Amino acid sequence: MKHREIETKIVNPLIGSSIPLPQYATDGSAALDLRACLDEAVAVAPGETVTIPSGIAISIHDPNLVAILAPRSGLGIKHGIVLANTIGVIDSDYQGEIKIGIRNQGSQTYNIQPGERVCQMLFMPVVQACLRVVEEFSEESARGTGGFGHTGKL
Repeated sequence: MKHREIETKIVNPLIGSSIPLPQYATDGSAALDLRACLDEAVAVAPGETVTIPSGIAISIHDPNLVAILAPRSGLGIKHGIVLANTIGVIDSDYQGEIKIGIRNQGSQTYNIQPGERVCQMLFMPVVQACLRVVEEFSEESARGTGGFGHTGKL
């Protein structure tokens, strides 16, 4: 299968030398692993939020595509290390270095090591919608305005 090419700029010379370029861990992986582009470990205390550089910038060039940053499940489940904003959105016209907001929700200080895989970058299609203001919806759904917990527990 041919992968779609995304222009990538190395903004820190550690990338490609001591820290590998982002890559898919397996042939079936949906997302690339982004690594901490650091000279030395960064300690993240419980409740603390830090910004970790990725060492790369991308240029998607296509408004029908977005890069989504997602946490790595192992870091979150085992250590409480998650993305500070739950997910990250890299718009198609952003060309600066990708920075990764990390939050320690765990109970112990966690040391992010140079080159450690800290999140995943997933490319997804985008549909830009135009909001049309109406007085009433043209079709009423079965759910209607039923909100939180409306469909029950099971």
